[in-house]
Amino acid sequence: METDRQSKLRELTEVDRLIHEPARMAIMAVLFGAESAVFKSLLNMTRLTKVHLSRHASRLEEPGYVAMEKRFRGKIPYTEYSLTEKGREAFEAYRAGLKRMLKTLGE
Repeated sequence: METDRQSKLRELTEVDRLIHEPARMAIMAVLFGAESAVFKSLLNMTRLTKVHLSRHASRLEEPGYVAMEKRFRGKIPYTEYSLTEKGREAFEAYRAGLKRMLKTLGE
């Protein structure tokens, strides 16, 4: 029979693994605090390489967490990212899960 503490510790593994990866968590955190961010700003705030930012943003776009809009300003590509409603809800659930995890570990 599982004890209450074991049950709580098992819950720790139930955070959204897609978001939990540090690079994706950084992207989600930046976008959670802003309406949107252009590629260069997101690159500077997350301190990722261009390749890693593109790859991780695409991974977050697949389940519908992040929306990406590509445009051109003259001949210069301009990519803007934002959290979707689904992404905002997923990140809020992820944050709540982390808070529970920290509380459980502190007990």
